[in-house]
Amino acid sequence: MTTRVLLADDQALLRATFRLLLDAEPDIAVVGEAATGAQAVALARETRADLVLMDIRMPDMDGIEATRLISSDEDLAGVRVLILTTFETDELVVAALRAGASGFLGKGVDPAVLLHAVRTVAAGESLLSPNATTALIGRFLAQPDPAQVTVAAALGELTVREREITAMVGAGLSNPEIADRLGISVATAKTHVNRAMMKTGARDRAQLVVFAYENGLVRVGDR
Repeated sequence: MTTRVLLADDQALLRATFRLLLDAEPDIAVVGEAATGAQAVALARETRADLVLMDIRMPDMDGIEATRLISSDEDLAGVRVLILTTFETDELVVAALRAGASGFLGKGVDPAVLLHAVRTVAAGESLLSPNATTALIGRFLAQPDPAQVTVAAALGELTVREREITAMVGAGLSNPEIADRLGISVATAKTHVNRAMMKTGARDRAQLVVFAYENGLVRVGDR
């Protein structure tokens, strides 16, 4: 199956470079290019891309607001956003995750890393830098966002085991690590994670991490 990618970056040279790299892969196709955040939202609706490779700093509308609009549109429920930016600051990364991004990368990554990231996020998984995830997310998401006040109601929908596993996801544990810690199979751990995502409305693992921190299921330093 071919992964359809929309490029959103205000630098034409970078878009051309990304297009050459991605289109050279037999399982990836670039279906559109946007130079502004507003164009990215419009083209996401028009092309129904599987993934938007989104810059943060763009004219007209920045990538974070564009991500928020895409992620909140029920008609675009299957569209994932991967942030690719030179501005890899803690605040921007967390803002992107809160807006609904499935992951983030710096623009200095190797081509092989970018290709892996595109395939990973398009498959519905999250891509969070292991070194950054627990540190920066814990630092910023431990401070509740007033805009997320309705999210906590989903806590009551989680079983005790699902809460436990959601906390482990928030602490950065993979499914194999969760399975090993709880003495269950990897398949069972994945099932619990998927059920937790469904009950909390998390689009992917990245958003489950956000939910875990914003609802006090995990604290800085938990692992």
